[in-house]
Amino acid sequence: MSYRNLVAVLIFMMMTGCGEPARVEQPAAYEVEIRWTSYGIPHVKADDWGGLGYGFAYATATDAVCVIARDLVMVNGEQSLYFGTSASNMASDVFHKSVLDAEKIRQFNESQSQRATTFSRGYVAGFNRYLRDHEQTLPKSCAGEAWVQPMDEEDVARLTIGVGIRYGLGRLQKEMAAAAPPVDELSAEVTFATDLEMPVGVGSNAVALGRAVTTSGRGILFGNPHYPWHGSSRFHLIHTTIPGEVDVMGTSLLTTSRVAIGFNKDIAWSHTVSTGLRATLYRLELNPIDPMKYRYGNEFRRIEEVSVPVTVMDAEGQRTSTHHQVYMTHYGPIVESKTLPWTTRYAYAVRDANLNNYQVSDTYEAINKAQSIDDVEAAISMQGVAWTNTIAADRHGTAFYADISVVPNVDADLLSTCRVEVAGMSARVVILNGSDPGCEWKEDSRSVIPGVLPVQEMPRIRRDDYVANSNDSYWLSNPKAPLEGYSPIIGNERTARSLRTRAGLTFIDEALAADGKISPDDMQQMIFSHRNFAAELLLDDVLKICTPELSSVEIESGMVDVSAACDVLRNWDRRNAVSSRGGHVWREFWRRAASIRNLFVVPFDVADPVGTPSGIAVEDQQVRSQLLVALGTAQTVLEEAGIALDARLGDIQFAQRNGERIGIPGGDGRVGMWSVISARLTPDVGYSPIRAGNSYMQVISWDEDGNLDPRAILTYSQSPEPDSPHYADMTRLYSEGQWIRLPFSDAEIDADPDLETLLLIE
Repeated sequence: MSYRNLVAVLIFMMMTGCGEPARVEQPAAYEVEIRWTSYGIPHVKADDWGGLGYGFAYATATDAVCVIARDLVMVNGEQSLYFGTSASNMASDVFHKSVLDAEKIRQFNESQSQRATTFSRGYVAGFNRYLRDHEQTLPKSCAGEAWVQPMDEEDVARLTIGVGIRYGLGRLQKEMAAAAPPVDELSAEVTFATDLEMPVGVGSNAVALGRAVTTSGRGILFGNPHYPWHGSSRFHLIHTTIPGEVDVMGTSLLTTSRVAIGFNKDIAWSHTVSTGLRATLYRLELNPIDPMKYRYGNEFRRIEEVSVPVTVMDAEGQRTSTHHQVYMTHYGPIVESKTLPWTTRYAYAVRDANLNNYQVSDTYEAINKAQSIDDVEAAISMQGVAWTNTIAADRHGTAFYADISVVPNVDADLLSTCRVEVAGMSARVVILNGSDPGCEWKEDSRSVIPGVLPVQEMPRIRRDDYVANSNDSYWLSNPKAPLEGYSPIIGNERTARSLRTRAGLTFIDEALAADGKISPDDMQQMIFSHRNFAAELLLDDVLKICTPELSSVEIESGMVDVSAACDVLRNWDRRNAVSSRGGHVWREFWRRAASIRNLFVVPFDVADPVGTPSGIAVEDQQVRSQLLVALGTAQTVLEEAGIALDARLGDIQFAQRNGERIGIPGGDGRVGMWSVISARLTPDVGYSPIRAGNSYMQVISWDEDGNLDPRAILTYSQSPEPDSPHYADMTRLYSEGQWIRLPFSDAEIDADPDLETLLLIE
C-alpha cells in the first residue's frame, strides 16, 4: 500500500472509529480528495472553494514545498536574515518590505471577492497542513531549515502582487535600494547600470487554430511557454474540480494558486509574454536649493523618506534590525543607477501599472470556467492578466488572440509631448516628464485599475483559420489581418518580426499548403521536429563563403582554418534534435553574425513581413569578411571550450538528474529556433544546465463530436527536488520526443495504473 493510500485509510479510520459511525460535533472546515495519476499529476476535487484551495496548496507542496517556502522568505523581506547580507539579498529585502507594506496588503485583501478570500484561506491552511504532516520528511533541500515557516493570508497577497510587478517595478529592486539624495553636485557613485531588457530565454510560442483549417472542424490550441527551468517560475501540472462549478486542468507557477495556462472541456488557452510596458519612469526636476523636493506644475512636492527595517543575524547569531531609507513620490519610488543618477538637478521615479492590480483571482476563476471564446474575452477584460498575451481556441472552432493586459494609459500624443530621452536607456523604456501634470497617465472610467489603458483600446482578433504569437507585438498575429492603430505603449507595428515569429508562421503555412488541414499530430510534430528556421533560410548562402581559398581567417586570437566548421555545417540536418550534429556551431556563429551591418540582400519589406529580410549578402566584401570572422570565432570558442564541432546535441545539451545526463532537444530562439532551449556554454561540459525554454507544452483539441483530446508534456517534470520520484520522468519522455495524454475525466483518472488517492479533512 502506498504512503498516500495509507494516510487516506488512517484518516478514514479516525473518522469512523474503525467501523463505528463517526460522531461529528461540527462540520469540517476543509475536505478534499487528491488523486495522483502517472508522472505525479494531482487531481484535486472538493465541494467548495475553501477545500479546493486547501487541496491545491497541499498538492503543490508535495512537489515544491521548499520552493514555496523560499519565496515566502523573499516576499517577506527576510533573505538577509536567513541567507546572508549580500547586496542582492539586502536590495530584495528593502524592496519587498517597502513595496509590499501593510497598507498595500490591506488594500489587496479588501478588494478580493468572497470566493477568492475563501480559496486563499484554504490555500494557507493546506500549505500549513502539509508542513505539519511532513515535518520530519521534507526534501533534503530544506529539511530542518529555520526558513521553512507556515504562511498566513497576507503571504498570499504578497506572492500574488510580487508576480504581477515582476516585469515592471520588480526589475528595479537594486535601483530602489541604492537611491540616495546627492550631497553635492553629483550623487554618490552608483556603479551598476539599469538594464530593462527581458531576460534571455523568457518568452513563449502559442498557436490557436480554427474550424476552417483543422481536420476535426474544431479548435486546436498549442501552447509552449519558454520559462525558467529553475526556481519559482517553474510550471506545475494540476487539475482542480468543484463538481458542477469548475473543472479545469493545466499549470500554475509553483508559487501561484490558480490554473494559469490550461483547458477545460470547452476551451483551451495559453499565454505569451507581451511587448506591452508595465511601468514608466518619470524624470523629476528637483528644487535647486533642496533636492528632496521636485517640481510638479507650479509647485514643489516633497520626496518622502521612508525608513525600512531589515532583520539580520549578527556575529553572535542574534537577530538585530538595520534600517535603510527608500524615497517615495506620488508616482512611486525613486530609483538610482549609473544610467539614472540622482543629481542636484534630476531624479527618477517609477510607476507600475500592476501594483494596484487586484483582479487576478477573479479573472482566472472566470477563465477556468469559460465555455467559449466569448467567455475567455469577457474574463480577461476584467483586467487581471498582468503582462501576457492570451491565445485561445474553443471546441466550437474559434481561434482567438488578444493583448488585453495591464499597461499604462499612455497614447501616442502623450508620448510625443512628454517623453524625455536619457542616454544609455533602451528605446523600449519610456521616461516621461515628471514636472508636468499633463504627463500623468490618463484616467479613464472604463478601467478598473487607475491610470491603466481600458480594455476597449487593446488589440484582439478572432479567426476561423489561425492566430499565433511568439513574443513579438500583436501586429502580425495573423499576416492576413494585421492589427494596427494601437498605442505604442503596447508594442510596435509594421516592423521586422523575430526569426522565431517568422518560423512559427512559416511552419503553419507550410502545413496548410501540404494538406490543407492541420491535425493535433501535425502540431506536435511542428514543435518536435526542432527545425532551425534561420538555417533553412540562410545556411546555403553562408556556405558560399566556405571555399578553399578563404578557409583561413584572422580573428582576435590569430589565424584559424574554418574548414572544419564549414564541413560540419554542410552536413548538419538543420535541426536541433538530440541526434543532430552541427547546430551548436550555427548557434555560436549566428549569435555573432546576426548583428553584421547590411547583412541581408533583401531588407525588411512591410508587404512581405514573414519572408523578409532574406538572403545573405555574401557578394559584399565587408559582409563576407565579417561572416568569416564570425565563423572562425564560433569554431574557436567551441574548440577552446572542449566541445567537438561534430558533437551529437544530446551529448552536449542535457539536464543533469541525479548523475544521469538526459539529452535535451531545442535551441536558442535568437538563432532561428521555434523550439527553444536556452543555456550558456560551459567549458568541457556543453550547454548545461538548462536555464529556460520549452516547459509546459500542450496540444489541446476536440474530435468531430466535440470530445476533448488533451496532450501535453512538462519538460522538466513535476518536482525540482532530486529526492522526488517525479524529478526526471517527464524529462526523459521529452528527450525521447514523447507526449502524454492527460487524464481528465473521472473514468480516465480512476483507470490510471499508478493512481494514488488521499482524502484530507481538517
